[in-house]
Amino acid sequence: MIVRFNHNGITFNGSLVGEHIISAGDVYDLREVKLLSPCLPTKIVCIGLNYVEHARELGMHLPDDPIIFIKPPSAAIGPDGEIIYPSSSKHVDYEGELAVVIGKRSKDISASFASDYILGYTCFNDVTARDLQQKDGQWTRAKSFDTFAPLGPWIADIDPSDLDIRTRVNGVLKQDSNTSDLIFSVPRLVEFVSRNMTLEPGDVIATGTPPGVGPLESGDIVEVEIEGIGILRNFVRSQITTII
Repeated sequence: MIVRFNHNGITFNGSLVGEHIISAGDVYDLREVKLLSPCLPTKIVCIGLNYVEHARELGMHLPDDPIIFIKPPSAAIGPDGEIIYPSSSKHVDYEGELAVVIGKRSKDISASFASDYILGYTCFNDVTARDLQQKDGQWTRAKSFDTFAPLGPWIADIDPSDLDIRTRVNGVLKQDSNTSDLIFSVPRLVEFVSRNMTLEPGDVIATGTPPGVGPLESGDIVEVEIEGIGILRNFVRSQITTII
């Protein structure tokens, strides 16, 4: 597992082995560090409508090609970070997802070679201000608030084709699916995205959410758990506004 963490005010990269992190020959206790977003993307490319059952849930036809949109890097936070409920929204949803982390510069990569360009996989939450998405008729504002792209807790080197994925809110199971239900596989997504834009090391492709999307409220604890990776846990709180 690849981790990025803070210890005594300094940021490090390392490898997780059991309950310890090894970084440049030093060993740190996992309980004594603050885990950060495991990568620093220049962009977060998200895929819409990529689970068969989610399409059926919405009564929509399966897309012929991946539907893509972008979240800015300023939206990224790490495990145990706070999702800030913006004052401009009355309806914020969770969307648990598997995320692909790119390992090296990728342009026009064929699906058959996609694995050579992937560093690994992590958990992702495509937090969305659903009311603003519906109001705007497009997705940029609703998806791009600071803290709306939780990532973590680390990057795992695994086969992404058959992984259980679950989302819980306050311990209650809300999403329960498997990546075998993806409409477009990870290699196909890398091929499609890299033919539309250059992917840089640390960039993220979020592969879409399964059925069961629902609302978050201030005070909630939301967890995205993916088999072979772990649990991404985040807290929700309302935005504090100051009027001058």
